[in-house]
Amino acid sequence: MSNTLLETQTPQSTAEDFKQSDAASPALPINKRITWFDDALLLGIMALLAGCGLIYEYLLSHYAGRILGALEAAIYTMIGLMIVSMGVGAFAARKIKCAFTGFAILELSVALCGSFAIIITAAVIGFGQQLPLAIASNLGLPPDQLPNGGFIATLQSLSEYLPYVWGVILGLMIGMEIPLIARVRQSLSEAHLLHNAGTIYGADYVGAGIGAAIWVFFMLSIDIQLAAALTASVNLIAGAIFIWRFWHNINHAKWLLVGHIIASVCIGLLATKGPQWEQHFNNLLYKDKVVYAKSTRFQQLTFTERLRGNGLAPVYNLYINGRLQFSSSDEHIYHNFLVHPTLAASARHDNVLIIGGGDGLGLKQVLAWEPKTVTLIDLDKDLVTLFKSPPDDMPAFLSKAMLELNGNSLNDPRLTLINDDAFNGVDSLIAQGQHFDAIIVDLPDPSHPDLNKLYSDLFYRKLNELLSADGIITVQSTSPYHAPKAFISIGKTLASAGFKVDQFHHNVPSFGEWGWSIGSKQGLSPKHRLAALPQLPIQSDWLTLGLVNGAFEFPGNYYAEQQDVKINHIGSLQLYHYHLAAWSENEVMNLF
Repeated sequence: MSNTLLETQTPQSTAEDFKQSDAASPALPINKRITWFDDALLLGIMALLAGCGLIYEYLLSHYAGRILGALEAAIYTMIGLMIVSMGVGAFAARKIKCAFTGFAILELSVALCGSFAIIITAAVIGFGQQLPLAIASNLGLPPDQLPNGGFIATLQSLSEYLPYVWGVILGLMIGMEIPLIARVRQSLSEAHLLHNAGTIYGADYVGAGIGAAIWVFFMLSIDIQLAAALTASVNLIAGAIFIWRFWHNINHAKWLLVGHIIASVCIGLLATKGPQWEQHFNNLLYKDKVVYAKSTRFQQLTFTERLRGNGLAPVYNLYINGRLQFSSSDEHIYHNFLVHPTLAASARHDNVLIIGGGDGLGLKQVLAWEPKTVTLIDLDKDLVTLFKSPPDDMPAFLSKAMLELNGNSLNDPRLTLINDDAFNGVDSLIAQGQHFDAIIVDLPDPSHPDLNKLYSDLFYRKLNELLSADGIITVQSTSPYHAPKAFISIGKTLASAGFKVDQFHHNVPSFGEWGWSIGSKQGLSPKHRLAALPQLPIQSDWLTLGLVNGAFEFPGNYYAEQQDVKINHIGSLQLYHYHLAAWSENEVMNLF
């Protein structure tokens, strides 16, 4: 990442100033002009390091977001902290007497910190979460008397800030790189380098851009610890090349070379064994046994298993980025309420659109209505594959359990799968002139600015174009208990797009009180359509018409302040802020 400050010289400065500032190094004869080889080497190193610096920012932010379940604001905090630290590091570089030796030591330090940051953080957090259980086990304490206060609570709380500590440390060191390279480059030339700063910054910016591309197209799809080790190896290689070329300018070059050799062994070990160790530490965050984990381009997927004995089937949970997505013990409650009221209120159910729901659990309920066609749009192709054609590395018992859970619905011939961002994906459906009898929106909560647009008035207007005149739409709407403003805002936003909207709720044990928004385009509202039914048109082992109608009841004062709740207009991020505020106060992660 680009550094924000640079120690530069005025046009009156000469190479003699740099020779004095780097007097601690055994100087080689100074050329009148830096050779093209040395110049290309230094600028190439600078470009490589700029890419590494940007990737370290993304790695640490990525870890906080995926493993710790941090809110999006934490990612921006990480980037801000590192940029400020880089500025401080650029100032601190003035105190380094020998730029050659300082730079060689710096790259060794960055490589070690960058490669160990993720795994040390995972180990400390995992230890903090397991400590109460270990103490309770040794002392024979019952589950309701786990020692979670005092020192242990402080340790658990502070450990979550470790990624930011690493961010500051790495930021300070990365901030020193440009000033030191500038001094090295100038010291190799007797004449003042008029465009020293501009040339180095040019290499820095280009390198940062290349680093961003490598992150997006390659590192997002590999294990985060492997990505850290690969990035650190670039720092190490750059440092080794620097030592080789400027051996006689560097103090204690032999010892630094030994340090690079030792560090290369450590980084190699972290690249091969580190992902397994890191996953083991991450698994300590979950109450149940982790039986499978996969990092996709978009999210971290973790499956857990809880054995119950007495002939009862195991309970399988799926966590996405550390947050519970579903539990096999009660997912039927959520998906029954998501699907059956929608199709029961709709005049027809021949052609159904599902947005999200790549696990196929909602699709299973839809297929029970015998539709002619179902279209499912989900961004994450890898997630869909896990539930459609489980890979060989997934345990056989888990593959079998997931296919049984979703009824192998994703392999149904009536299904059309579209892997695309739903905001843009529905445009192609509109362009094709398609219409649907029912639309079911089963997306994660709006905990990210990118998800916020899928809860906006513009997106709902797009869905209005796709819905038949007598059709019904239902939207997963977060918890009406924990996030009432977010829940009400979704309903008001849906209404602003031309729907007659009702909202309903029910308890899903794994999540607590959960809610949905349901809307019609013409005629009676969904609530009145359902109230007029003598019975549910479909047989369900669990859901009854009484449960459905009762779900529309809320406390008398629940909507008393709804006039103060704003619509989520596209670009406003209003819903995102409602959700952020609510869940910051009531963090219910079902994780620790």
